[in-house]
Amino acid sequence: MPIFEYQCTSCAKEFEILVRNSSPAPQCPECGGSELRKKLSAFAAITGSASALAEFPASCQSCGNPDGPGACGFGANQ
Repeated sequence: MPIFEYQCTSCAKEFEILVRNSSPAPQCPECGGSELRKKLSAFAAITGSASALAEFPASCQSCGNPDGPGACGFGANQ
């Protein structure tokens, strides 16, 4: 379920909201307005490059993976 960022066109309040498929149309938490502008949000993307993997912390060694501690793939040596 994605979190979207909005800005109210009435009062200029910026806010985030979790949006589900069954959710009603969002309203401004400040003024209750329904005329909102969806903002462009930055997101994290994982690529296959070694530089992207180097930014993750070392394995926690307790992920519960059936292959044993540290097998989850989040280690710096993977």
